[in-house]
Amino acid sequence: MKTYSISEVAKELNLTPYTLRYYDKEGLMPFVERTSSGTRLFKESDIGALKVIECLKATGMPIKEIKKFIDWCSDGDSTLQQRYDMFMERKATVEAQMEELKKTMEVIEHKCLYYQTALDAGTEDIHKENSPIGEPRSWAKTEA
Repeated sequence: MKTYSISEVAKELNLTPYTLRYYDKEGLMPFVERTSSGTRLFKESDIGALKVIECLKATGMPIKEIKKFIDWCSDGDSTLQQRYDMFMERKATVEAQMEELKKTMEVIEHKCLYYQTALDAGTEDIHKENSPIGEPRSWAKTEA
């Protein structure tokens, strides 16, 4: 079975060896074997597990919560429901993040169109009925 060094795994995952050592120190890699001299030996399955850890981290999950997930994995089938529930919660979190990003993209697309129109006209005056930062007056929340 092929094994990988910490440097090879770090490169594969676009992380630093320092980050992987930190994960190990935090208990996120109990599955990684070591040589008698203490050198970490990563297997293909370890890289897969680290990709899941990176995925959870990308959702904003704290290291402490990721550690709980790793512990549940070690506990086996008795924690299947907790792991399922955790991923359903993460899914909802990511869906909410995506909705926020969609709104952000709408504003960015509007600004691109605004500036492209101004560039084509050679002046921002084409939008003079708009606010100073190029938002339509209808976006302003004013009370009558």
